[in-house]
Order: sequence, then C-alpha cells, then structure tokens
Amino acid sequence: MAKKSEKLKKAKPPGGRIILRTGEALVEADAPWSAAEPEVVICELDGPVGYAIANLIGNQVKGHTKVFAILNSDVQVRPATLMVSKVTVNNEKYTNILMGTVQAAIAHGVLDAVRSGDIPKKKANDLGIIISVWLDPSVVDTEIDPNILFQTNREATAKAIHKAMHHEPTIDWLLKHQDEVPHYFHQLALDGQL
Repeated sequence: MAKKSEKLKKAKPPGGRIILRTGEALVEADAPWSAAEPEVVICELDGPVGYAIANLIGNQVKGHTKVFAILNSDVQVRPATLMVSKVTVNNEKYTNILMGTVQAAIAHGVLDAVRSGDIPKKKANDLGIIISVWLDPSVVDTEIDPNILFQTNREATAKAIHKAMHHEPTIDWLLKHQDEVPHYFHQLALDGQL
C-alpha cells in the first residue's frame, strides 16, 4: 500500500527562495499555426528576473513590445509575467492574436501553474516570470480557430512552468537519452528536407 500512495504523491517544488529556473515546452494541435513553444525563466522579483522585467518593460522596441500577461485589461496575473515575442510583430492581425488569444492563454496557464502547486501560492507576489512566446507568422494568412490556439498556449505555458519548477528534464534523463532525441530541424536538414 505504501508504494501505491508514494506514486500518487505529486512532486512539489522545493520551498524557500526560488533561484533562477528555466523551462520550455511544445504543445501543438494538427494545424501548424497551433504550435505553442514558450520558454520561461522564473525567480524571485528581487533577483535577475525582477531586474530584467523592470528593464524590459521600460525599454520597449518597435516590433518586440513587451507586455504583462493579463486576463483582460485591468486584471494582471500573479506572479507578474512578462511576455516577449520571438517573432518581429509588424502586422495588425498578428498583434491582435498575440495580444488577445495568446496573452489570455498565457495568463490562464500561469494561474493553472499556481492552482496545481507548481508555483507555490504563497510565492505568487514574490516571483516574476519572463515568457518568450512563439506565435507562427502564418496565422495572418490562414483561417485559425482561436479556441485551439488558446488551448495550446495555455497548456504549453503551464507545462513550461512545471518543467522549470521541477528541473525537468533531469540531468540523469538527458544523459541517458541524449542519443535517442534527434533535433527536429537538424533531422530535416540531414534528410535533405530543408
């Protein structure tokens, strides 16, 4: 019986100060535009992430605007989460999708991470998150389903935070599986498809 209950226990992030954590995830549906591939850094606001958030929000660059994750105007999520686009934003439709569906999805993903315990609720006001966001540029040239895009980004955000807070994949897993995990685009190049 003890073994069964041990398996059911959810892994918890360690307590105390949360020093810089990193994570990434990929979640996609069938359509290429649905892919969400966030990269996150998380730590105490009085550490490097807090200083970076202050610098990034105060140093806006055309085409790479940084914004907070919000449920809606006037409702910012906690931990404070700053979105940074991996793609140069120069199209109104792209901007509206990024600062609409994707921004809302990220906000929900952050709250999902708090609800699940990946981010300790008691640390919600002390931590900062920077999330580097991928939104496929093809969204401006095709018909998209905002519900699918919302779901992939929400799930990918929560997954990236989980991985960051639990140091996943572990170094042992990486060393064991290093030669079994081909890089997708490198493999395409090797196969002459790029």
